[in-house]
Amino acid sequence: MYYSLNTNKCKRKVYIMRAPIQVLVIPYKLVNEIPLYCIFKRNNGDYWQFVAGGAEDDETPLEAAKRESFEESGIESLNKFYQLVSTFYVPANCISEKCRQYWDKNVFVIPEYCFAVNISNNHIELSLEHTEYFWGTYQEVFKKLYWESNKVALFELNSRIETNLF
Repeated sequence: MYYSLNTNKCKRKVYIMRAPIQVLVIPYKLVNEIPLYCIFKRNNGDYWQFVAGGAEDDETPLEAAKRESFEESGIESLNKFYQLVSTFYVPANCISEKCRQYWDKNVFVIPEYCFAVNISNNHIELSLEHTEYFWGTYQEVFKKLYWESNKVALFELNSRIETNLF
């Protein structure tokens, strides 16, 4: 994808290469000690998921999680991010050919690293990738989620919160 960089000195286009890493981020908050989770409805599909996307260039999974969270929901990187144990693999062909054209031809699956982010306010700013968002309890959100990886990561996060590990 191309981004225009405007400076006083020049105007140029920079190519950002999609790395073979996927991230999943679960925004959550505690309200009266009850965890609420935020899910997003995809613009190009009738399904709900957490923040998701790919790493760019040489980003670490955490850097990608923070960037994707900001781009898709306006969540600031100053919030506390936690890496979950849950890790999944996504078929590489789920990523567009244009994005994976520079990857090694032997890349058939890519890792999906999961994170949680504890946000301190209700400010969510939707990107064009989503049409709406929903804050709900574990049960409400679990029922709406489309991807199995999202459900397993939610289970882990909810279990950690219930046992005071976060």
